[in-house]
Amino acid sequence: MDKAAQYDDRLQGGLVWTSAAYEGVPGDIARARELARAFLVRLEHDHGHPVAAPAAQAVELVVSELLTNACKHTSGPAVLDLELVGDQVYITVRDTDPGLPVARPPDPTRVGRHGLEIVMALAHSFDVHREPVGKRIRAAVPLSGDPRRDGVGRSGLGAPRGEPGEA
Repeated sequence: MDKAAQYDDRLQGGLVWTSAAYEGVPGDIARARELARAFLVRLEHDHGHPVAAPAAQAVELVVSELLTNACKHTSGPAVLDLELVGDQVYITVRDTDPGLPVARPPDPTRVGRHGLEIVMALAHSFDVHREPVGKRIRAAVPLSGDPRRDGVGRSGLGAPRGEPGEA
């Protein structure tokens, strides 16, 4: 597949989402970042939802890290979902590998393998669930403020601070 299949829709209750499938071929990560950028632009222009520049960068980085891990560690396809819930974007990646990611202690001398640390530092919530085939990884990034400066990121694995649809 040269290009990811993309599906855009507006769900009941005013939820806005987009989804794309990737096969782990060269260019998939760049296409996923472009999907995230286009989604955030639509949030602002079509739906009137403000997106702070640092938050947009955080969403793109989380998308990039989660999809990179899926493409590197699985032999099957990966699906990326982006969904606006309240003032957060929920980023969900499903892949076919049942192995769960492992958070390593911070190590400034380690080269690479910092993706999960980055995601947890930027995300308001982070969770991983095994599925009948593979796993689902989800992170939520607030669209206001700067996740890096505001300290909203998580420092470790754990239950999310809220499920989609919760007030």
